[in-house]
This record gives sequence, structure tokens and C-alpha cells, in this order.
Amino acid sequence: MEWREVVEHPSLKDLPFKIETNAEGYIMMTPARGRQGIYQSRIDKTLGKLAKDGETCTECPVQTSEGTKVADVAWGSTEFFRRNKDNDNPYPESPEVVVEVKSPSNSEKAMKWKAALYFEKGAKEVWFCDDDGDMRFFNPQGKLERSEFFAEFPEHIEIDIIR
Repeated sequence: MEWREVVEHPSLKDLPFKIETNAEGYIMMTPARGRQGIYQSRIDKTLGKLAKDGETCTECPVQTSEGTKVADVAWGSTEFFRRNKDNDNPYPESPEVVVEVKSPSNSEKAMKWKAALYFEKGAKEVWFCDDDGDMRFFNPQGKLERSEFFAEFPEHIEIDIIR
């Protein structure tokens, strides 16, 4: 299936799963989990407060060499969104910063594979958030101590309500 068909298909609307496609166009679904959604929300809000130029995007679809992948959170510059204003379903390139929040079905190997796909499509940084809210930052050359785009972004996301 093409991504546009997936998005527009009436039987796939409102599923409690994150939907992506693989290189052959087959649909892949990952069950949604509340904690993952809370981390996504906190990351989006924090990133939005720090971003001066550009915009955050949750559930950001990116066309990769292995199908459409959907970043949990992303930040794109104003220039990114201008370039892609008519091509957002999915974006043909990656926003500059892409964030993946670990889900029960995501292995470390799968997250690194996905990061490589985003870098291949132009991402400048990929961030990982683990089950405990610990953040890790990467650029195409490897692990970073902090984000080079958002140095003030915390190394840990706290979720007070579930402690």
C-alpha cells in the first residue's frame, strides 16, 4: 500500500496502534501505550518551548528507503516546512531532529535501524527516550553528550504522576 492509501483508508482510522509501512508497502502496527504517549507529549512541549525557529510535529511521517516511518516527535526548521508544504503525507525528507520513544515492541537494534533511515533522509539528530525517561542524543557520526540543536533539552524526562 502507498502511505496516502493507509492514511485515507476508512478501516484504519482510529486504531489504537502506530501504523508504519515497510519497504514492500506492507502495513506494520505497534500497540500504543499510555506511558509512551505521556513521554511524547512532554518531549513535544519541552521542545516547543525551546524552539525559536521552526515547529514540532508529533507522529511525523517520513518516507524512507524502508517504507514510511512515523517519528514519535520531530522538530523541523521553518525552511524544512516551507520546502515540504505540499509534500507532507509522508514527508520526502526527514525533519532536522527526530525523537523515538521506546515502546515494548521496539528493541535497541530496531531503534538504531530507524535512526539510520532518518539520517539517510537528512535528519541532523535522532534522540531516543527510554522507558525511564532517559534521553540519548545522536548525530550521523554517533552519540552526543547533548543535542547540538537544543543544548538546554534535559537528559531526563520526569513523569511525576506515575511515580
